[in-house]
Amino acid sequence: CHHVQVIIGAARPKRGYRRRRATGAAFFNFTASQSSKERHHRVTKQETCTYLRNHGIAFEVTEHSAVYNMAECAALALLYPEDDAKNLFIRDDKKRQYFLIPVRGDRRVDLKQFRCAHGTSPGLRLRRRAASVCLTPGSVTPFGALNDKEHRVTLLLDEDYRGKLIGVHPNDNTATVWLPADALVELLRQQGTTVEFIPF
Repeated sequence: CHHVQVIIGAARPKRGYRRRRATGAAFFNFTASQSSKERHHRVTKQETCTYLRNHGIAFEVTEHSAVYNMAECAALALLYPEDDAKNLFIRDDKKRQYFLIPVRGDRRVDLKQFRCAHGTSPGLRLRRRAASVCLTPGSVTPFGALNDKEHRVTLLLDEDYRGKLIGVHPNDNTATVWLPADALVELLRQQGTTVEFIPF
């Protein structure tokens, strides 16, 4: 049985939940004047949640044991398992094109078809480690964009999440954050990330 802790954001999400008091780190300030150490700092789970609260986004968090793939996620007692996202990080061999693609857990992404549809490099491949957004295997997430100070990564979100809830890791594979996908998209656009909803 996995321990579940619910952390509440600034407003009530569409679905019901139990209210509990939440704690977190001080607001993480993303500015161009940051030092080199700050620019290479990976935004933590606590900082991610604080960032959401400070932007008035309603969310819930499920704390759980570390997971590294969708099979392990399926074994967890998640709040909304049908909304849990599979996150694919794709990069070309020359490190010029970076894509982060959150899709439904049961969705398959045809990379050949993707390359044709988006006119990308033929060397585009799936990567388990997303070094450009300071994420390790198992913790790849749209929130990794908060670590991407140069905005090199393009986020392409499964169209099926539009207007719905999405579950993603808060830069750490020991928790899953549940929030409206539209709010996630708007938040990342505001901080400079290129984000689009596309069909898969």
